[in-house]
Amino acid sequence: GKTTAIQMIIAALETLEFSYYLASPTGRAAKRLGEATGRKAQTIHRLLGYSPQEGFLYNESYPLKTNMVIIDEASMMDVLLFYQLLRALPDDAHLMLVGDVDQLPSVGAGYVLHDVIHSGRAHVTRLNQIFRQREKSHIVINAHRVNQGQVPYTDNNSDDFFFFGAEEPQQAADLIVDIVANRLPAKFGVDPIDDVQVIAPMYRGAIGVNTLNERLQSILNSDSRAASIKIGPRTFRVGDKVMQTRNDYDREIFNGDIGRIYGIDYEEKILIVNIDGRLINYRIPEDTDALIHAYCISTHRSQGAEYPVVVMPVLYHHYIMLQRNLLYTAITRAKQVVVLVGQRKAIHYAVQNNKVAERFSGLLHRLKS
Repeated sequence: GKTTAIQMIIAALETLEFSYYLASPTGRAAKRLGEATGRKAQTIHRLLGYSPQEGFLYNESYPLKTNMVIIDEASMMDVLLFYQLLRALPDDAHLMLVGDVDQLPSVGAGYVLHDVIHSGRAHVTRLNQIFRQREKSHIVINAHRVNQGQVPYTDNNSDDFFFFGAEEPQQAADLIVDIVANRLPAKFGVDPIDDVQVIAPMYRGAIGVNTLNERLQSILNSDSRAASIKIGPRTFRVGDKVMQTRNDYDREIFNGDIGRIYGIDYEEKILIVNIDGRLINYRIPEDTDALIHAYCISTHRSQGAEYPVVVMPVLYHHYIMLQRNLLYTAITRAKQVVVLVGQRKAIHYAVQNNKVAERFSGLLHRLKS
């Protein structure tokens, strides 16, 4: 929906010979935007000429030269970055924010997209129609149900949305490992490492990111003959699924990029990672602190990405994190299949819990006034 809308607006701008920039808060989202539109897209930081030494190049005194800036995944933009973006806009330029306000808010301060929408100062268009080719997709149907405060269908009467019951965290963890390693590959022919993404609400516990990463690594990449290296408490092995956690503009790798460890050069102390077909050298330990295992990632780290298959534990044991926008965000990451593992009562609780923590950045008040 929104990608098609962006493409149509770009076509209109180019017909009118208006200049524009495409940008997104994260490198991964910018890469997806560029691939979807066939046009250059970049992070907001790069658009604004940011450098750690000099800060932001563009501002009121030296604004961008453009007719329009289009920001995708705007829900991930915090108020400080939004401030810098507004400073850099020419007075006669247009700003278009595109995003899903019902997803998790930004990691940083503020609730930018929400505040802009509710200020009454911006033209707002909502895309809420399910088109015919997606009408039978239970991923789409259940995403809409969750967003509207309705419990998703969990009767396993579909080809793309499944629920497996588990009352205890250990039972759920065992089930997740089996589903990822055995059941999904057998039923759908997917690669358990490249095609399946486990997303967890919390880091600790049997169904947390840390433990699930360890267990999935031991099952999916267990070859003791493969080269490995221990860096701090973590063991990295050739074949491991890993994620880059910060932007590196010099090497064009970005926060959220996922790859596989390709090799280890013990003599030069270099970890070689294949990211989108490019072999990237990580110095040990200078660069490897930006790498984490990515068999399982947090819901926040999944924002702005899409995966063929998403598997998520949903148990009352992490009730403090069970919110409607968290469940909605996880479901909408999947392109082909969603698997929820846990308790129906936990799903009910998450759907009903729409109490997003209030954020008082002052932006909404200033926009209204």
